[in-house]
Amino acid sequence: MISIENVSKWYGPTQVLHGCSTKVGAGEVVVVCGPSGSGKSTLVKCINALEPIQGGRIVIGDDVIPAPAAKLSAIRARVGMVFQHFELFPHMTVQQNLMFAQVKVLKRREEEAHARARGYLERVGLANFASKHPGQLSGGQQQRVAIARALCMDPACMLFDEPTSALDPEMVNEVLDVMTELASEGMTMMCVTHEMGFASKVADRVIFMDEGRIVDDCTSQQFFGATAQCSDRAQRFLSKIISH
Repeated sequence: MISIENVSKWYGPTQVLHGCSTKVGAGEVVVVCGPSGSGKSTLVKCINALEPIQGGRIVIGDDVIPAPAAKLSAIRARVGMVFQHFELFPHMTVQQNLMFAQVKVLKRREEEAHARARGYLERVGLANFASKHPGQLSGGQQQRVAIARALCMDPACMLFDEPTSALDPEMVNEVLDVMTELASEGMTMMCVTHEMGFASKVADRVIFMDEGRIVDDCTSQQFFGATAQCSDRAQRFLSKIISH
């Protein structure tokens, strides 16, 4: 589904990704973790070309990044993205947020876009909030709207960039429950998160990054097992998170 091949990226003179390579199979759930500044979010944003790469390539199905600008909208429509800070249009209702890209990018009729929006709002437990504006919703509700908006585009895979880090602790589980359900239904997912309980429960594989490099790429059992088969750096990271 996704192939990341020797991807490197710079911000000016600073290299932030160093020859990163991995693959995500159809229906696989991959969690990306690591310390702050390790390149996790940058790597995920490169997958749907929100950040340009200067070395290597990324293959999503039959699409290859870097790609001509004219193709980027079509690629992004196939790759659902959920951000840390929701990125909803504040002047639109929840229903309009879910319909906008369907009509503008996928050229769906408004009736079909409306029906899909209602269906996905029901799926994330927010059918009664369609006429509200994002500012009238809690953070957890806004993030569930953002997930529903991404699903409306019928993505081949879903990317999550620390989707719970901006939420109050009481709201985290309502978002993780939706993500867990998606994983159980076979959605291909790549998720940057510090929620290690979620990762150990849902992830097929764990990628651990440090200083712009993929240090570990192993199964969830290998990463979280009683005798962890990951790097010393990853084990130090885990011990600090789990002990607190």
